[in-house]
Amino acid sequence: MYVIIMGGGRVGMTLASALIKANFDVTLIEKDQKFCNQAASELDALVICGNGTDLKTLEEANIAEADAFVAATGNDESNLLASILVKDYNLPKLIARISDPAHEEAFRKVGIDATVSPELTAAAYLEKLIIRPKIADMVILGKGNAELLDIPVENNKVIGKKIADISPTKNYAICAVYKGPEYKILMPEPGIILESGDKISILIKTKIIRSHNVFTHNNSSCVW
Repeated sequence: MYVIIMGGGRVGMTLASALIKANFDVTLIEKDQKFCNQAASELDALVICGNGTDLKTLEEANIAEADAFVAATGNDESNLLASILVKDYNLPKLIARISDPAHEEAFRKVGIDATVSPELTAAAYLEKLIIRPKIADMVILGKGNAELLDIPVENNKVIGKKIADISPTKNYAICAVYKGPEYKILMPEPGIILESGDKISILIKTKIIRSHNVFTHNNSSCVW
């Protein structure tokens, strides 16, 4: 798979490194000579020192043969312009970084739906670590409207219950159960009984977490 990344900053370099380790073919486009030199010395990839908003630079990167293009600079306007240019090539994947969430609508208006904001994602993750510190791990899904959480079974409303008695509902579903000292993973069969010390993976709507504060121990509106 061939991926072109525009932007040799922190996000672009980290993404390029990860993709190269996964055996992807990568080309990095960066207009700053200093960043170009750094990328060329650190990455096993083609590094083009040029402007990703310029068609000649995109063609030099062989944009027509790419499987994915990622506009990863910290400048929303540059990312938007590059995405508009690349959209004409009908690539299977076109992803743009957005620093200011107020600009997301502009990307959607030109038909670019795959956008991501590392800054907002990091802030949301830190918020959850502060508000819900008992959660072992979490993954934000979709457009941030659902979360996959790993949490310990501690609430008396859950202990001793069969999975079928509490899941699924319209707001959440248990996806996996971890039992024993080694937390052996089990598929969430309806007859499994939850015990103190177990862990579960639960898929839950973000709006439910926010509206009910469902992970506080004194909450009576949800079993979690």
